[in-house]
Amino acid sequence: MGGVGGGVVSEPRGTSEPVLITEAQLSYEEQHAARKRKYMLMMGLRFPCLILAGVFYHTWWLALGLIVLSIPLPWVAVLIANDRPPRKAEKVSRYQREARAIEPTEHRVIDG
Repeated sequence: MGGVGGGVVSEPRGTSEPVLITEAQLSYEEQHAARKRKYMLMMGLRFPCLILAGVFYHTWWLALGLIVLSIPLPWVAVLIANDRPPRKAEKVSRYQREARAIEPTEHRVIDG
């Protein structure tokens, strides 16, 4: 089922879904859901780091490393959660006309 101007190239056999020929970005809801998953994962890593620091308190350098690792996690998680992907640079089609002078001839000044 080829269409004109509808964005449909052909219909695959056995499905009624059209084939999308554009490279559209993810919807806002999908982007937001992906950012929420990243945020929850990073915030979920902070608590185990603090628990492991308590478990390894005899090995002070490992406990200190885990605590230091857990300190910037909330900040980084918020930065990642609030950051949307950059917009794609699109070449804007603009009307270009050739540059011409308004009056191409020279003017002579006559003293009277």
